[in-house]
Amino acid sequence: MSDPGLRERKKQRMYETVSDIAVRLFMEKGFDAVSVAEVAAAAEISKPTLFRYFPAKEDLVLYRIADHEGEAARVVAQGEGAAVEALRRHFVEGLERGDPVTGLSDHPDVLAFHSLLYGTPSLVARAYTHQERSEAALAEVLGGDLDARLAAGQIMAVLRVLALENWRRIAAGERVADVRPDAVAAAERAFDRLAAGLPPHLSDDTRSFI
Repeated sequence: MSDPGLRERKKQRMYETVSDIAVRLFMEKGFDAVSVAEVAAAAEISKPTLFRYFPAKEDLVLYRIADHEGEAARVVAQGEGAAVEALRRHFVEGLERGDPVTGLSDHPDVLAFHSLLYGTPSLVARAYTHQERSEAALAEVLGGDLDARLAAGQIMAVLRVLALENWRRIAAGERVADVRPDAVAAAERAFDRLAAGLPPHLSDDTRSFI
C-alpha cells in the first residue's frame, strides 16, 4: 500500500506547482487573457486534472492566500485574554514584520500579486467568499449567535480595510518605513473603536470579549 503521507505531499506539491505556474502566466499576460487550457498545458496536466485540484479558474490565484482563511478565528481560539486584544496584537505584530496579509510589504512579488488580485474583478469577487468563510469561523469562535456574527463582520471589515489602505500606499510608491507608523496608529485606533463598540456580553468563562 502507498504511504498516505507521501500521497498528501505529492498532492500539496501539485497544488503549489500549478498555482505558481498560473500566477506567473496571469501576471505576464493578464488574468482574462490566459485560459485554463493554457495553464494546464504549461503545467503538463490535462484540464480535467486541473479542475480536480482547482474547481474555478480564480482558485488558481487564491490558493496563494488560502492558508489565511480562518486566521482570525485561530488567533482568538488560541490567544489569551480579550478577543479584540488578541487580534490587535496579531495584526500589529504582522505590521512590524511586514506580513503581506497586512498590506505592508514592498516585495516586488507581493506587490505584483496584490495588483493582480485587486485589479481583477472576478478575483475580488471570489476572494469575498474566502472572507465570508473567515467571518463565519470567527463568529463561531465568538459564540455563534447574532451578536457574535455582527461582531465578526465588523472585525473582518476592519482587518480588510486596514490591509487595503496599507497596500494602496505602498503600491503608490511610499516606503514601508514611512507607512508603518501610520499603519500601526490606524490599527490601534480601529481596534480601540471595536473594543468600545462591541457588546460586552460576548465572553465565556475564561475570556472577556472586550
